[in-house]
Amino acid sequence: MALNINDILDKAISHASASGYFEQVNGHEPINAPSTGGITAAVWVDRINPVRSSGLNSTSALLVLMVRLYTVAVRQPVDAIDPEMVAAVDGLCTAYVGDYTLDGLIRHVDVRGIHGQQLEVRAGYLQQDGTQYRVMTIAVPCIVNDLWEETP
Repeated sequence: MALNINDILDKAISHASASGYFEQVNGHEPINAPSTGGITAAVWVDRINPVRSSGLNSTSALLVLMVRLYTVAVRQPVDAIDPEMVAAVDGLCTAYVGDYTLDGLIRHVDVRGIHGQQLEVRAGYLQQDGTQYRVMTIAVPCIVNDLWEETP
């Protein structure tokens, strides 16, 4: 079995696109500054690790997706930035937990971190192309069953 990465990424991106919170949703970590009008989301793969709950002759994996929300940190009113970002994060977390298997593409989103990485949101700031962004980054841990066959 191969990692169905395109469909998994498409599903994560479609949740963000369908949420209505974002001006733009990218399927990659941007190397250039995102748009400056509203909130932009970006989805990419962070890491892939084997998990202990694998089968007898196949290895399952933890696939961690990163979903980062960007907005210009100095737009007005500044006091509205975090509530708007948290509302978008809440919408995405609701979608990822509610679609626990991403329509059957994965075993489940590892919400509580049984395999190491839990669903997690971290806030911060990022400087890119001379612009300061307020960012919130969601780690979405996906457990993928029977990814690699173990043959003697």
